[in-house]
Amino acid sequence: MITNKLIHPRSIAVIGASNDTRKPGGKVIENLLVGGFDGPIYPVNPKESEIQGIAGYRSVSDLPQVDVAILAIPAASCVETVRVLAETKETRGFIVFSAGFGEVDPAGAAIESEMVRIADAHGAALIGPNCIGILTPHYNGVFTTPIPPSDAHGCTLISGSGATAVFIMEASTTIGLRFSRVFSVGNSAQIGVEDVLRYIDETESGASDTLVPPILLYIESITDPQAFLTHARSLRRKGFPIAAIKAGSSEAGGRAAGSHTGALAGSDAAVDALFQKAGVIRCRSREELTTVGAVLSQRGLAGPNIAVVTHAGGPAVMMTDTLSEGGLTVPPISGEAAEQLQEALYPASSVGNPIDFLATGSAEQLRMILAYCENRFDNIDGIAVIFGSPGLFPVDDAYRVLHDAIRTQSKPIYPILPSVVNAAREAEEFRRNGNIAFPDEVTAARAIATAYHAHAPFDDAEPTRSAPGSAAPAPVPAPEAALAARIGELTPGPDGFLPPADVAQILDAVGIPRVPEVSVYTEDEAVASAQVLGYPIVMKAIGPVHKSDVGGVALGVATPEEVQTEFRRIMAIPETTAVLLQPMAKGTELFAGVVAEPPYGHLIAAGLGGIFVELLKDTACGLAPLGAREAEYMISSLNGYELLRGARGTPGVDITQFVGVLTALSHLVGEMPEIIELDLNPLIATAERIMTVDARIRIKT
Repeated sequence: MITNKLIHPRSIAVIGASNDTRKPGGKVIENLLVGGFDGPIYPVNPKESEIQGIAGYRSVSDLPQVDVAILAIPAASCVETVRVLAETKETRGFIVFSAGFGEVDPAGAAIESEMVRIADAHGAALIGPNCIGILTPHYNGVFTTPIPPSDAHGCTLISGSGATAVFIMEASTTIGLRFSRVFSVGNSAQIGVEDVLRYIDETESGASDTLVPPILLYIESITDPQAFLTHARSLRRKGFPIAAIKAGSSEAGGRAAGSHTGALAGSDAAVDALFQKAGVIRCRSREELTTVGAVLSQRGLAGPNIAVVTHAGGPAVMMTDTLSEGGLTVPPISGEAAEQLQEALYPASSVGNPIDFLATGSAEQLRMILAYCENRFDNIDGIAVIFGSPGLFPVDDAYRVLHDAIRTQSKPIYPILPSVVNAAREAEEFRRNGNIAFPDEVTAARAIATAYHAHAPFDDAEPTRSAPGSAAPAPVPAPEAALAARIGELTPGPDGFLPPADVAQILDAVGIPRVPEVSVYTEDEAVASAQVLGYPIVMKAIGPVHKSDVGGVALGVATPEEVQTEFRRIMAIPETTAVLLQPMAKGTELFAGVVAEPPYGHLIAAGLGGIFVELLKDTACGLAPLGAREAEYMISSLNGYELLRGARGTPGVDITQFVGVLTALSHLVGEMPEIIELDLNPLIATAERIMTVDARIRIKT
């Protein structure tokens, strides 16, 4: 747990301090001094009596009481150092730069564990090991540069990688993104990303009347997804925007799975689902993270309409295209106000949007355009300003206009200053005055769209589903009693898959409708059952996992003779133990499924069904427990969503009932956590109903 002494210490000891600022123990002393830490600094080095002008100590035993200790010594010496400081010097904050612990070998992991045990026993907070340290408004506890300008309203960076934290801070300085705090958690021996989020959640309330600075994350492992969800979701509700990179999500090699869901889902899909539920924006690169962070640091858009103001046509076209691709709008500007603005600009200018006031446009014209966008153009929600320089004259006056407008106008302004050489001095001064300056219009446009489409966190609401044929959701029947009666009677095969009869009863217990079916073992049973079900029918092999791949499905069987022929053919397929008969159902094929993905829990998947689930891979995942709003979001995010709504004369499906199927599956795995894979593929959907045609459930054995 993070302590107040770690964040706001009255005194700091540097163990392994040095006069050589090329070493971590020397650089951190320099950073503390330059940062103006207002308490005593105690350097410890057995070979030096003075460190960078500060009286040194030969041993930690010689130190007075000290709040925080920064360790830049070999790993083997860290345990005893932490013990002495925690037991005798009341040190309650440790920052361990040292490497050679759990990231190296089991022996290092054992040293790391003992160090944490001592810290825990004394209620001390320990950052690291193998980290660059932390920055707070009170001290620069890092051994790296750059040290970004401290800003109480700046963003918070939490990183699992010290080098990545440095690279993010470096990239941020080029666009003017500022920081209030940086936490490099290294090996996360005691304190990880989740713990820092918890600290922020428990100590800050957010604000409704001011800009709430974003939290940026670089994560290599999520050890406690539930803690991450709890605190990230709480912070989002308080108004904190959160953007994150989760690295290390690719899976080398294939994934052994017995279902479509198992083959399609995985740890990366689980991360997406976790971030989706928490309302966290997922980024894929440092550039994207810093650019999105810069957008989130400014006022949010009230709507999707952007005015692109420029004196260069090409960048404006590229930005307009990118904004449109990102689901934002660059709407036409017309009417009396537009005509008045046009008259005030040079004759060849254009105000139709983009507003192009030419390479010869003046700072005064820019001021006028921004005022019109703010006060006269009601269909504009935000303003992107592209202003560079051909190198003929300084552009300080135009950048001062931007500076003033950002502070006085209510609509967000996004400055794109592409002249990184010709106007480097002016852009640097613009950033130094506390402004964001994007160097590239396409990157900025993507980040603006990403930030605009960020959604609020989803609640774990009581699942709902549609009553058959109804457009309104109805409560899911409580399945506890029915399922409890079934759990002790399940008879899975050697691979964990349940027989069709068990699957049918489980689906019935949670109210998921299914097509009538019967399992037959002889030709005579097949013919008799087909007569009862009514022709045409579908015949499927019971046994093989992927029936279509082995020829285990016969469609449109219309006569007793065809039933006999297909029965003999299917029974000859290896692993087939019986044949399943169903009446033919027509409609749009959908897919729903479940896969257990420890430590995240159960993933609920949805998409287009049949063979398309793997061919198109148009699926969406959510993390159980799944509420109706999140299920609706999943469905709407599918590329085939317009098809489900009905397109070009094609009837749509009852999406409310599809939501009900997904939330029922979520309820099911809450009652039967031993389910590790489940497929409903396909579901046959029409505008009136959804019915399961084929279902498989695999449980942990």
